[in-house]
This record gives sequence, C-alpha cells and structure tokens, in this order.
Amino acid sequence: MRVRAPLSGSAYALSMLATSVATVLGAPLLLFPAAARAWAGWHRRRAGRLLGVPAEEPPAGRRVLAWAPAHVAAGFPLGMAALLCLGNIVVAAVALTSWWAFPADDRPSLFSLLDVHVDDWTTALAGGTLQIAVLGAAAWWALPALARLHARMSLALLAPSAREVLTERVDVLTRSRVGVVDAHGRELQRIERDLHDGTQARLVAIAMQLGIARESLADDPASVATLLERAHETAEEAMAELRSVLQTIYPPILADRGLDGALTSLASGAGVPVRLDLPDLGPLPATVEAVAYYVIAEALTNVAKHAAATRAALQVARTGDVLRVEVTDDGRGGADEAGGTGITGIRRRVAALDGDVRLDSPPGGPTTLTVRIPCAQ
Repeated sequence: MRVRAPLSGSAYALSMLATSVATVLGAPLLLFPAAARAWAGWHRRRAGRLLGVPAEEPPAGRRVLAWAPAHVAAGFPLGMAALLCLGNIVVAAVALTSWWAFPADDRPSLFSLLDVHVDDWTTALAGGTLQIAVLGAAAWWALPALARLHARMSLALLAPSAREVLTERVDVLTRSRVGVVDAHGRELQRIERDLHDGTQARLVAIAMQLGIARESLADDPASVATLLERAHETAEEAMAELRSVLQTIYPPILADRGLDGALTSLASGAGVPVRLDLPDLGPLPATVEAVAYYVIAEALTNVAKHAAATRAALQVARTGDVLRVEVTDDGRGGADEAGGTGITGIRRRVAALDGDVRLDSPPGGPTTLTVRIPCAQ
C-alpha cells in the first residue's frame, strides 16, 4: 500500500464547499449502504491525511447518516470562508496592480464590508497590501485550524463504536485462528514428511548396516569395519538432517546468540549489503523472537532472489509493547503476494501473534515491508 502525501489545511477547507453541496444533492444516495460507506470513507481518509493519522476503516451506515448533516453544517461555511478568502486575495492583487485599467465608474473595491474604492496608487498600494496580508494570514493560520477541527469532527462521528470494534476484532481473531490452525497442520505435515523421508530412512539404514555387521562378525570379520564406517557416515547424515528439521522449528542461533546476534548474522549473509539499525530491544518472548527472525529471514531472501536490489535496510525497534520490523530495498518493486514470495506465510505467522503486516511495493520500487508484533511479556 502506498502512503499518500499529507493534505494541506487550506486545500481541505476550500474543498468543503463542493463536498457539502455534493452531500446535500446526493443525500438520497446515502440511504444505500454501499454509497454511504464509500462517500464517508473517502472523507474519513482525507481527514486522516490532514491530521496524519490512519483512517482506513469503513464507517457503518447509521454513523454516516449522523455525520452527513454535521458535515454540511460545518463544511459549507468553512468552504465559503475559504472561497471568499481566496477570491478577495485575487481581487486585492488585481486592484494593487491594475486598478488604473478599469473605467473610472467601475474600478475594483477593497474590504467588502467597507467598500473602499481604489482610485489612486496610494489606496491601491496601502489597501491592497493590507488586504492581501490579512487574508493571507487567515489562509495560513485560521483556515487550516478550522479544517483540522472539521477533520477531527469527521473522524469522531465516523469512528466505529465499541461494539463494532469488538465485532471486527472477533472476526479478525477468528480468521487468524483458522489460518494459524491450517499453518500449524501444514507445518506438522512438513516435519513428519522430512523426518519420514530423511531422518527415519537413514536410521533404518543404520540399523540394517549394524545388523549385517553383527552377522558378519564371525564369518567375515574384515567386512565389519567397512560396514561400521558406512553406519557411522549414515548416522552423521541423519544427525545433519535432524538438525536441519529442528532449525525450522526454532532456530538454534536464537538460543545461542539471541535476537541481536541472529539478525546480525542474517544481515551479513543476505546476499546484498544490508544496513542494520538494531537498538537495544530489551527482553522479548521466545515466540516473538522466532516470528521476527522468520519474517526477516524470509524478507531478506526475497530481496536477494526476487527484487534485483543493490542494497537493503533493516530496522528493528520497540515502542512500548510493540516490536516494529521494517525491511526496505531499492529493487524493482511490484512484489506480488500471489507470486510465491512468502508474504502469505509471513502474514500467517504474524497474525498468530495478533500483529499486522504492510507491504508497499510500487512498480519501479522501492519496496518496504513493515511488520508490527505485540511483544508484551
């Protein structure tokens, strides 16, 4: 998801006149839930952009009907004030520079309430400059402040209720639980397959080799040494495969070197230069460390294999009870979650800990993967 640029307060205020009129004219459409949610959701996102806060949740229909009259009542005068402010600045600029070009009985006037006609350069320079200064200050300070008040009102009226938040929360937990159960089942099947096809087969071979050696001990002692050597080699191979399987369950490097050492090792062997920003994170639960390690390992593997990147950056930070991981590369972008890049697996692992994943990968790059994981003890 691409992050859009912040919205200026003056532009927000100026647009309120048009959106208020559109709300009044399109009021019957607000009775249709889809149209109401789309219209109010657009306003909610704009308000979030102005205030610099995320506001992606679509509001409920009842809240839209409560928000619409408040939006018109506050937005129409705000839009009119912005339009009049802009229009009078233009009038002052024309009067300041071109008053002499108008007929004597139709020259521009300044200060609408006082109706000051511009008939000479003194009035034009003094009055025009003063009007531009006053209205410019209003456009710079007052309009953005009023726009922020309107945006806060919109976010407050369109915010989901506690019951809606709880319902959405239950839905998310239900989906994540299903995903975790499925992922756990697939992981168990993979471990069982690896043990059956690899380690178990080699242990059977060792047993057979030792059995043959025991039977040959009396009749052919010379072959026993060869059989024992083969059994020893097979045992080492079985241990290596078993170690490989165990590493997929919980990486031993986390137990040996901690998350800091494990991530340093990942960054140094990533295949592309990685700038590592890793402050002191404090004690973390083992499950959080394992998921963070998996996410970063998978992300750096994607950078090396799919991104065609020349460098990457890894930032890990902890804010309160939330661990934030961000992996950025300068590659070609356009990452497709359905293309086998491992993002789906990352989402499932993070969802199991009630975290969230955001992928920003426009075509041409750069690509940024941001993961937030609750890490309360």
